[in-house]
Amino acid sequence: MSTLDPVAVFRTEAAECLEAIEAGLLDLTHQLDNKDLVDAVFRGLHTLKGSGAMFGFEALAAFTHHCETAFDRVRKGEVAATSELVAAVLAAQDHMRALVDQPDADHGDTGNKLLAQLQAAVGGKQAAAAAAPAAAPPPAAVRDAPAKKKNSWRIRFSLPANSMANGTNPLGLLDELRDLGECSVRANTSAIPALDDLVPTELHISWDVTLTSEQDRSAIDDVFIFVLDDMELSVEEISGTAAATAAPVEERAAPVPVAATSTAVPEFRPVEAVPAKREAPAAVSQAKAAENVRVPAERLDELMDRVGELVIAQSRLSQLASASTDIALRSVSEEIERLSGELRDTMMVLRMVPVATLFSRFRRLVHDLARETGKVIELVTEGESTEVDKTVIERLADPLVHLVRNSIDHGLETPADRLASGKTEAGTVTLSARQAGGEVIISIKDDGRGINRERVRAKAESCGLIQPGQPLSDSELLQLIFAPGFSTAAAITNLSGRGVGMDVVKKTVEALRGAIDIVSMPGHGSEVSLRIPLTLAIIDGLLVRVGSGRYVIPLSAVEECLELSLEEDLRSRGRSFISLRDSLVPFLRLRDLFRTGTKPDVHQKVVVISTGTERVGLVVDQIIGDHQTVIKSMSKLHNNVATFSGATILGDGSVALILDVGHLVAAGQQQEAQLRVAG
Repeated sequence: MSTLDPVAVFRTEAAECLEAIEAGLLDLTHQLDNKDLVDAVFRGLHTLKGSGAMFGFEALAAFTHHCETAFDRVRKGEVAATSELVAAVLAAQDHMRALVDQPDADHGDTGNKLLAQLQAAVGGKQAAAAAAPAAAPPPAAVRDAPAKKKNSWRIRFSLPANSMANGTNPLGLLDELRDLGECSVRANTSAIPALDDLVPTELHISWDVTLTSEQDRSAIDDVFIFVLDDMELSVEEISGTAAATAAPVEERAAPVPVAATSTAVPEFRPVEAVPAKREAPAAVSQAKAAENVRVPAERLDELMDRVGELVIAQSRLSQLASASTDIALRSVSEEIERLSGELRDTMMVLRMVPVATLFSRFRRLVHDLARETGKVIELVTEGESTEVDKTVIERLADPLVHLVRNSIDHGLETPADRLASGKTEAGTVTLSARQAGGEVIISIKDDGRGINRERVRAKAESCGLIQPGQPLSDSELLQLIFAPGFSTAAAITNLSGRGVGMDVVKKTVEALRGAIDIVSMPGHGSEVSLRIPLTLAIIDGLLVRVGSGRYVIPLSAVEECLELSLEEDLRSRGRSFISLRDSLVPFLRLRDLFRTGTKPDVHQKVVVISTGTERVGLVVDQIIGDHQTVIKSMSKLHNNVATFSGATILGDGSVALILDVGHLVAAGQQQEAQLRVAG
């Protein structure tokens, strides 16, 4: 059994914490007066600092302390939240991520530069106080301000028995109380059981703390902000005389001595805590924790491989059972087929991830590009609940970055140009996702100037991509922007101009067996749509025979199946259309396309497939039936064969090729266009 590395667990949780901080900061840019967002960012910074110190990431804790102090002062109303402060903490957050990933690396003077930026955002001498060294206690007030009155507090608290096992360090809480001012701490050990009954991982000590500080009650509550739900806490304000002689309210008959003091240990009697059994919060906490389990992605991939092999073995068993007269064997085969199908479906759900995890990354990108370009940009996301295979999500991140940057740099105009053309000052970039059959369509749309077709043609001709005056359809012309090295930018900038990004987009999408569509209207904007398969692992397929070969058509793309008699086949020669409910549907004879050299069956079948709103028929010799298809990638030798998207192993050990539906629909449309021109 493998043991999880605590540092690796911390890095994972720190990454989630940083994402939450970033999301809060980006929300704050639109609502600078939202106190809840300020509190949320502060809590995130506080958690990151405390966790970093606990796991030995001292540089991270020290650096994060400065940002936490700045936001603490915003919470208290000493400093106003500004866009400059948000930008400074966003930049600091990138440095925090670097300190998490590479704590021992030499980060140069980056930290000091970011702290200087933070000081400038907070302002003047007050910023200097906010950026004081983490080793020193955080300043209680502005140095130039008159000294605040000191208050005395009596704090009594106890934590659940399983708190240390869950990662809560009570010593860290006591250290934070000491940072608030002068305090004395007494431990109540009366609840510690006998040695024979003692569980080393359980906590049985409570504390009685007397604190004298310039801070108010809210500062004390902030110390316990992340453990309040499960603990017992009492906070009382006491007078100065009472503070000096603070003593237990009541003593036990048999007090337990504490090291370094002869005073009897006080009984812990919470005043403001809700009475409840100590075990109850722990049970609730454990129940909540059991609802979600963190599993490494590598284990899911390994499990997916095993399920794929099981599906292939099940297909083999089904083929043997169908050829046997043994009823018991057929019964077992049917049961295993059902179970393997359910296991496959469950596994596929585990691999599916909502595209919201992908779209959320672009809020920060759009924020930074807006500041860099001086444009006013609004990011709109739609269809965030659409789920896609996690491998697809991972591989689409970089292409989408290029497309979003391209929309902002080339598509959106400056505020002055937009106002001059009658548009709103703010440009809009829309990221949307929707499912269409076995595909997910991810679109990047802007309301900018659109693609200048004359410039695209001129650049393509100058680069030798097309001949001067060569006739091209609008779609073919727009697809030229994905050519390697192609760019219409007048100058190379940090955002674009090298002609590399769009080429990367096309190669990545094609590697995922996807396709790219572009629509652009001059003066109204452009839309780039990526059509990507929902999954790259296992699909339901329709197994067909063409000649002597067998092929798989993704079942999610199949609309219906028709019979094509020999007479209808002969009658349709030269037109390749069938009439389907008062509409003409083009069809492809796969026997001719694959050059099988065989005669057609007497009763051929037409499988009508679709992608989006487009349909095409595929003429096959026989429909064998449905088939659970484990997708295997093609060899490098066949990478350029666009007709097939992969292969699968059948029950008898033979190989069946998986048809690329998108390519076949495009081929059908091209054939239809040629026939219309000829006719």
